[in-house]
Formats: sequence, C-alpha cells, structure tokens
Amino acid sequence: MEPARIEHTVLGPTTALSDIHACLDVALHYGMRACIPPWALGPATEYANVELTTVLDFPHGQGATDAVSYAAEAAWEAGADELDLVAPVGRLEAGDDEWVDEHLSEVVAAVPIPVKVIVEAPLLTDEELHRIATLAVEADAAYLKTATGFADGGATVEDVELLGQYLPVKASGGIGSWDAAEAMFEAGAERIGASSGDTIVEQWRDQRGPDG
Repeated sequence: MEPARIEHTVLGPTTALSDIHACLDVALHYGMRACIPPWALGPATEYANVELTTVLDFPHGQGATDAVSYAAEAAWEAGADELDLVAPVGRLEAGDDEWVDEHLSEVVAAVPIPVKVIVEAPLLTDEELHRIATLAVEADAAYLKTATGFADGGATVEDVELLGQYLPVKASGGIGSWDAAEAMFEAGAERIGASSGDTIVEQWRDQRGPDG
C-alpha cells in the first residue's frame, strides 16, 4: 500500500486553520495527500508542499451549474490538484439525467485537473448508482467517489465493486482503520478518503512488521 493513495481529510463544519495545519502536518509526515475545504487552499499551499484535493458543492450537491463551475476554476487557481464534486443526487432520483449530465460535463470541462464525482452511494439504489456512474463517464470525470461522509452510511465493498466497473474509485465514508481500508483496496478502490489517515498507515505498518 502506498500512503499517497490515502487522502487525509478534514472537512467538518467547525474546521479552522489550526485543523488545516494539523491535517497537512500529518499528510506530509506520512506521504499522504490531503483533502481540505476550498477556503483553505491558499493557506495550505503556503504552509506545506502536499498534493491537495478540495470539494465542490459540498456536501449536498445543490448548487447552480454556473456557480459550481466558477468555484471549480477558483479552486484550481488557488492550488487544488484535484476536485471532488458532489453529484446532484436529488435531480438524479427525479429522473433528470440529461440535466445531471450537462451539469457534470460543464463543471468537469471548466478545469484542466482531475474531477472525482461523489455519488453519495448510501442514498442511491444500485440502479441509480449505475446511472450516475454512466453519466460521470460521459462527463469525462476521472474518478467516482463513494460518499461525502455526511449522509447515513459510508463506503461498502459492494459499492466500490459496482462503481469500479466504470471508473477508478475513491472509497470514502466511515473508513477508520487499516482493515476497513484494506477491504476497499481489495474491492478495487484506487484511493481512500479518511480523517484517520494516520491511524490507517500506522496500523498498516504494524501489520507489516519491521521486516515487511
């Protein structure tokens, strides 16, 4: 396991600059990426040389397309290396697939960096997951991400396996240990998003042992 496959995350509603610095310290120490709020990109690029992901239209995916596209451009210009875009699952559930397709396509096309589409899998049926995954492929997204972590439920092996039929997967939501992360990797996940990235890496190292 490469620690760079983990995105150490701090996205809570009370996140302050001190939390961003702590997240970056951990990511830098362990060789992980970091996933932080958009406002923190400027301070983060000044503080440490860490690969940065930020979120768009987080956590509910209810923004207007023009506004989200503008936010994507601003995040890229502020130093984001990748963007995690929340899909408008309400429109998907309503059957507005054409609107969802246009929305995702416009946001992805607004920036020259990889965009992961957060599908909020705990809220969707398998049929809906197939639909949103197909739309993400059509929009030229780089990854599918299982969840924001703010809805009930988190990443599951079944969801990773389903989504992995379409695009590389970032498993996120409720992954707090190496055992949980390993299950996601074995299911085909390329990345892990977790607020416990340091714990995951330490447990992985412990299992490998001194000669691992």
